Amino acid sequence: MSNTLRIAPANETKKATLKDTVNEHGLHDTLRYGPRTLASQHNNRSAIQNRLENWEQTQDDLKLNLYRNVYGLHAPVRLMMERKLVSQNPHFPALPQSNVHLDVLMGRDTTLDVSDFFGGGDPGPAFVDIHRDMEKARNIR
Repeated sequence: MSNTLRIAPANETKKATLKDTVNEHGLHDTLRYGPRTLASQHNNRSAIQNRLENWEQTQDDLKLNLYRNVYGLHAPVRLMMERKLVSQNPHFPALPQSNVHLDVLMGRDTTLDVSDFFGGGDPGPAFVDIHRDMEKARNIR
């Protein structure tokens, strides 16, 4: 959580260049930084792509900062603790789950997404052994 009241994400100023990936001999260090195309891939991203990737985090930071300014420090701390508790759900790890509680705390309860209609991807195996999966999650043997 940053202290700025920014509505839109900031432009990223760090650009990856080959100067950042050279070793003491002046050559590109492939073992550390990968091939040259991967090291300079960050330069090819557009400004709108950077903004879209950081949009939700920026909006969440703004909301938490406004809560801190209006209600005090306890409000964002309490909200973050509640989010962390709700996101840790160890029950029935084999079954597909939707975390409605986390959606309510994040403010996404009134929005519709693709995962709301299609279940978020993999439907899971046809035969589910819940007891085995619970033992695996709890490391009981």
